[in-house]
This record gives sequence, C-alpha cells and structure tokens, in this order.
Amino acid sequence: MSEPYEKIRYETDGRIALVTINRPERLNAIDAQTSQELLAAFTAFRDDANLWVAILTGSGERAFSTGNDLIAMSEAMAGKGGAMRDFRAPFGGITRNFECWKPIIAAINGYCLAGGMEIAACCDIRIAAEHAQFGVPEVTRAIIPAAGGTQRLPRMLPKGIALEMLITGARFDAQWALRYGLVNYVLPAGQVLPKAREIAQAICENGPLAVRAAKESALRGLELSLEEGLHQELDHSRAVIGTEDAREGPLAFAQKRKPQYKGR
Repeated sequence: MSEPYEKIRYETDGRIALVTINRPERLNAIDAQTSQELLAAFTAFRDDANLWVAILTGSGERAFSTGNDLIAMSEAMAGKGGAMRDFRAPFGGITRNFECWKPIIAAINGYCLAGGMEIAACCDIRIAAEHAQFGVPEVTRAIIPAAGGTQRLPRMLPKGIALEMLITGARFDAQWALRYGLVNYVLPAGQVLPKAREIAQAICENGPLAVRAAKESALRGLELSLEEGLHQELDHSRAVIGTEDAREGPLAFAQKRKPQYKGR
C-alpha cells in the first residue's frame, strides 16, 4: 500500500512502513514541502495501530539526504517562484517536537550530511552502505547544525568525536561511523535496505507495547539519574505487565508455539 506524496514515498508492507525521501536529482535534499510530507508520513505511521516499525531511506544510490535544499532556499529568499510557503513543520519532519516510541530504522544509502545527518540521528538503528559519508558541515557556511545536531550527536558519540564533527565540518566514512557507534552496520549498498527490513521484521516478532516501553524507558532514562531511571523503568514495566500481550508471551512459551501479539 502507498499514499500519494510529491517529494517522498510512503509505503506500508504488513506491520512495516517505508518512508523514502524521493528527490534523487537534488541528492534528496530537504525543502519545506519535503519536511511537511515527512512529518505527515511519520505522523501517519505513529498513529496507525497496525504499523509497528518504520524504515527511512533516500531514493537512488548516491544519497540518504544532503540536508537543507539551499537552492530552493535561495530561490525562495530571492522571491523566485513566489513567496516562501509556511508549512509549519520542523526540518525533516521529525527533528524536533515529534514524539514517537515506535522504532525507526535509517537505511543510509549514500551521503548523510548536514540536515540529513540530523534526521538520521533521530532514528533508533542506522545501517549504512559502504560508500556512505557522514558529516555536519554547517560551520563551513558560518552556521550551526540547528536541527538537533549539536544536542543529539554529543549524546550519541564520545564528546571529542562529536565535537570534531561539529566544529571541523569534515566528512567521515562509513567505517569511521561504525567504529564510533554512529551506525550499527556497514554493508554493500544492495544489502542495506534488505538488512533494514530484516531488523524491522525481527522487531515485529516481539510484543509491540513492550518494544515501545523499552525504547521510551531507555531514552528518557538518559536524561535522569540512575535512581530516577530505575523508578521510571518500573513504571513502564507495570504498564505493560498487565496487557494481553504480556500474558500471551509466557503462555506461548509454555505451549511451545509462536506468540500472537496484538498490541493490547
């Protein structure tokens, strides 16, 4: 199943949503409309009880996303093609003011730069092609990564590594990204999306409410002391332990069969 969008593709296959930035002629750069469509697609995914995992990727073989579409921005600022349209969406749709506890996997099929890197940083698992390159080069244009880059990267990487990315504006290869945990896997280009689907399918075998609770507990706990984190972990555990799925899991194990989780 797919929905009509101009600058992205949004498809669903069973429990999995596939969101593709579809601007290969611009290296999947993000303009205002693309941000709006990404927000709409991820909101649809978040709110659809039948969808449990999303995969985000870019169209073509060259780029996941190179970030902000500077050509579109300069043309809009110059008044070409009409006035700038106010889409009221954060850059990339999900870089701020968007809460989703369902897992999101990034299938990084090439350049992952600037805002593209910031969108990838919003995902939970990242799989990169061998030829992928990573960086936040904003400082080379006398600006900063302001779609979460200065906040998420230091939380994901060793401080010195994050700062090297942020203040040099340099590009880094996929093996570098793997070494420092920025990505989970580096694979030949043709294996990136299949690996993302494999992981998504493995997640879909689990209790969806437990998956979301585990993600939320882990991410919220990063901002808390250990004691506070343990308290909120217990709250999440109590919230899922009484669900139908939590009864089904042990029962299926005892009966030596595959569990049939329903998300309730």
